[in-house]
Amino acid sequence: MNKKYKINSEGYYGNFGGAYVPEALKKITKNLQDQFLKISKDEAFKKEFLSLLKDYVGRPSPLYFASRLSKKYGAKIYLKREDLNHTGSHKINNCIGQILLAKKMGKKKIIAETGAGQHGLAVATVCALMDMPCTIYMGAIDVERQLPNVRKIKLLGAKVVPVQSGAKILKDAVDAALAAWCKNPDEIYYLIGSAVGPHPYPEMVARFQSIISKEIKKQLLEKEKTSLPNYVIACVGGGSNASGAFYNFLHDEEVKLVVAEAGGLGVKTGKSAATLHVGKAGVIDASRTLYMQDKDGNVLEPYSISAGLDYPGIGPLFAHLHECKRINAFAITDKEALKAATTLMKLEGIIPAIESAHAVAVLEKMKFKKNDIVVVNLSGRGDKDMQAYECIGA
Repeated sequence: MNKKYKINSEGYYGNFGGAYVPEALKKITKNLQDQFLKISKDEAFKKEFLSLLKDYVGRPSPLYFASRLSKKYGAKIYLKREDLNHTGSHKINNCIGQILLAKKMGKKKIIAETGAGQHGLAVATVCALMDMPCTIYMGAIDVERQLPNVRKIKLLGAKVVPVQSGAKILKDAVDAALAAWCKNPDEIYYLIGSAVGPHPYPEMVARFQSIISKEIKKQLLEKEKTSLPNYVIACVGGGSNASGAFYNFLHDEEVKLVVAEAGGLGVKTGKSAATLHVGKAGVIDASRTLYMQDKDGNVLEPYSISAGLDYPGIGPLFAHLHECKRINAFAITDKEALKAATTLMKLEGIIPAIESAHAVAVLEKMKFKKNDIVVVNLSGRGDKDMQAYECIGA
């Protein structure tokens, strides 16, 4: 198989990746890498992981033919319904895998970061399931705008720590979680939610999320007599849902992979989180990737109506795919995302997460052939975003 898009033994996708961690964490990340490679191959581990995905999460998630969207955009539009998973998003897939790994490694406490709260909710859920104490770091601004998820997290027994530093959003939650991990790495397992951070996290998250594209291939074969769509579209902040939706298509060059970034108020306004459009190479959150920075390399504050996409960087896999021109990226503004959400509500009776609405908005920007098969990864549901939707009278 062509290894062009695969990670190498040092944790790099091409020029991006690695583990730029403090000395105190070097042995920890190396051990995590070794344990992941060993445990993930264990038949008992794989059996338990797949069993929980089926009986607890509710997989496989449906691949729904959206007939009215298809009519509107002149193609065969399918929605991969990750919003129907237990906890309401794709995040639970990765959390099931990592909590099982943490238990196998003998860890005693779980910490995590969250932006939109979907990852925090999924972590709190699996920690309740596995009887593990859990602390979730969340930017103070995100705590305010994602209160429904914060309430659920607390009901499940997890502790939420509002992060008051920096811009008080996802980037700052990641920084706080990394700092907490450094203080007690032997007992603590840091359950990262996106395809970011030091090796092996980006690949580990992608591998656990790859169930999404594995199912898409099987479901399309049943529905369309082919396992290969013409397009797969997903939103991307750090990259967890997109990594899962793309993973098993990376080497199928005939399948066009399309990402929707958070364009905020517009890329040229300086108020966006469109890293692939404005980012430059450097080290952020312990890996070399693309991130939004000033001329001195300082991180620029991102902006998006979406708490799950307002991250100033992107996972190293996506930096590599962008450099290889394997993906096509669109910067979707807040207004475009809200309009797409309204369209999906009115035409298909589905209320998406604002993050997912960015992916739906890409449909407006593309021209399709009548028989094109287009899969949009609907990464989450919109319960948490009702306040934003009510403001526009959706």
